[in-house]
Amino acid sequence: MSQSSLPGFAPAEPTDRLFLAIFPDRETAARLAALAASQCAHHGLRGRPLAAERFHVTLFHLGDSAGLRQDVVEAASKAASRVQAAPFELAFDRVASFAGRRDKLPFVLRAEDGNAPLRRFHAELAARLRESGLGHFAGGNFEPHVTLAYDARMVAPETVAPVRWRADEFVLIHSLLGKTRHVPLARWALG
Repeated sequence: MSQSSLPGFAPAEPTDRLFLAIFPDRETAARLAALAASQCAHHGLRGRPLAAERFHVTLFHLGDSAGLRQDVVEAASKAASRVQAAPFELAFDRVASFAGRRDKLPFVLRAEDGNAPLRRFHAELAARLRESGLGHFAGGNFEPHVTLAYDARMVAPETVAPVRWRADEFVLIHSLLGKTRHVPLARWALG
């Protein structure tokens, strides 16, 4: 019998999340905020758009835990420091909803063409995560997107004017769950 099955030994509620991401520059974040506001209004969504500083493309979710996992921070930092990739352009040109909890569907910006340079970078980073003992976080499908808002309403895919930016770096983020706060722990320049 494990301790977590005994009274008083329930697993601690997660408070912290780690993830690797690419953030847009400030000008692009402002464009994303304007797009999110106009698209939410256009589709009659009641969910508020995310704050401009929260727009990002998640590369890898590195787990949720009760407290910051320093071992994961160190392994992810080791992996990230070994990545060799040049800066590249990202482009997104479709909005749509992802399936999720009925009351909280992600309304996202996606790409029609799939963002091949981003996918190559993602594969390179996945290989480095596996080498650093974090392979269990490096699997699964990668659907490049930027979450614009959350809403209960499902929106079918629709083309929008492309939003592009150049990825010059990627970041390890410590997210404080439920507090809508992202704390950058480390940054790695591309090129």
